[in-house]
Amino acid sequence: MSTAGKLTVKTIQSKVSKNDVGKHADGGGLYLVVPKSGSPYWMLRYTYNKKRKEMTLGKLNDLSLQDARYEASTKMKQARDGKDPLLEKKRAEQESIVTVNDLFEDWFVSVSQRIKNSQIPERVYKKDIAPVLGEIKLDQLSARDIRTVLSNISKSGRATIANDALGYCKQLFNHAVKLDLLQYNPALAFSQKDAGGIEQARERALTEEELGVFLQTAKKHIKQFGQDNYLAVLLLVCLGVRKSELCEAKWDEFDLDAAVWNLPAARSKTNVGIDIPLAPQVISWLKELEVRACGSEYVFPNRRSSKSPHMGSDTLNRAISKMFGREIRQSMHSKNLMGDMEYFTVHDLRRTCRTLLAKLGTSSHVAERCLNHKLKGVEAVYNQHDYLEERREALCLLSENVNNLTI
Repeated sequence: MSTAGKLTVKTIQSKVSKNDVGKHADGGGLYLVVPKSGSPYWMLRYTYNKKRKEMTLGKLNDLSLQDARYEASTKMKQARDGKDPLLEKKRAEQESIVTVNDLFEDWFVSVSQRIKNSQIPERVYKKDIAPVLGEIKLDQLSARDIRTVLSNISKSGRATIANDALGYCKQLFNHAVKLDLLQYNPALAFSQKDAGGIEQARERALTEEELGVFLQTAKKHIKQFGQDNYLAVLLLVCLGVRKSELCEAKWDEFDLDAAVWNLPAARSKTNVGIDIPLAPQVISWLKELEVRACGSEYVFPNRRSSKSPHMGSDTLNRAISKMFGREIRQSMHSKNLMGDMEYFTVHDLRRTCRTLLAKLGTSSHVAERCLNHKLKGVEAVYNQHDYLEERREALCLLSENVNNLTI
């Protein structure tokens, strides 16, 4: 609802205090908008290219009546001069994008809304890209700067991260091209061969013997490996969940009395929640972690001062690497405690879980649901059974076998 007549400071205060919802005209296309919820703001109506348009000028708390009138008159003059005020506003905002860091902040707004795990590109950017490119002005950026980023990551032995960084650089500077901030994308000419190389799908899975040797060695050197890391490895093998699903887990997801973990869809990579049955041995490990958590809401609270309240994304892989004498990003390596055993990563433990389930005679469809994989084809459509009890039986047998390897 609109009201006519010039506004005054007094009438504005009255309309706001009475929550007089609507658009209140001041003249010259300027309106005070009192929304049903939220803060009152100034809005301008104007005509450009024979089309009626509206734009927000600012909140009432930030813009006085006098300032709002000045802003409105300025924008109306732009429209009379053949310039769209909305387009000019967007151009002015883009002019504030000067450095690569500025560009990332603008790009990341859309990324965080578009993808689920937006913390991944943010982490790669802040850790590996920003230290090299962040403060460089866009008009001074060159392909050599991109090569420096990729070279630094590759030299640290993180081929996958190098490939990821290249992908994010291409997306980031494509965004700059779209905004007409760059004439070309300096990362476009690079391929995986220039970064971490063509990645081969991993097939590594630990045998029972290998798993036993690793667990025994980790237990013997528990001060070096860490008790939390040791228990995390046991849980990853016995539950088949992904690293992030476990490391970021909160205690309110667990019902130890009912022996079930309610993994929510919001934290599942497949966007599908699942009830994970907990074997007695798994519950005993969780109860130990509950004591060690010292009241934290997280099963694996971060033991070091960090922005992350839970175990870091690379904590477990670094601990495992240290056992093999190949600490990540360290020039001085510790002693290899694992002898001739083939190196493995955290994700290989998930494959190990699936392999051990098969060895124990678990049906394929039950084992797939243990890993929260979607059933395929016609079976996915017609078979809505979640095999909770069958999974409980399989995971109980698995945890007993794994626990025996630690004795």
